[in-house]
Amino acid sequence: QVQLVESGGGLVQAGGSLRLSCAASGRSFSIYSMAWFRQAAGKEREFVAHIRWISGNTYYADSVKGRFTISRDNAKNMGYLQMDSLKPEDTAVYYCATASRPGTYGSWGQGTQVTVSS
Repeated sequence: QVQLVESGGGLVQAGGSLRLSCAASGRSFSIYSMAWFRQAAGKEREFVAHIRWISGNTYYADSVKGRFTISRDNAKNMGYLQMDSLKPEDTAVYYCATASRPGTYGSWGQGTQVTVSS
């Protein structure tokens, strides 16, 4: 099992930036990919971005493409989500998750709140 702790959320004005961090511990050697998801109040959780842990290949949801950047530091077992040009509709609780094999995100963090004011 991998333990995940997110940080970096907060309140920001529209057009601003935030950088989320995700610290992985435990069986971090088993990470195949790390992803960020978000869940707005009253809505279902949605995929934001993922990164392959070894290759660094990335994939983004259309809603954040060109504004968000996912990255990782393997040596530090850290993942990041740089969020620029934030919009009010980006307001949500953001979760990081890891998969030990393709498509199966079995470890989740507790989430961090991001609020974008208009």
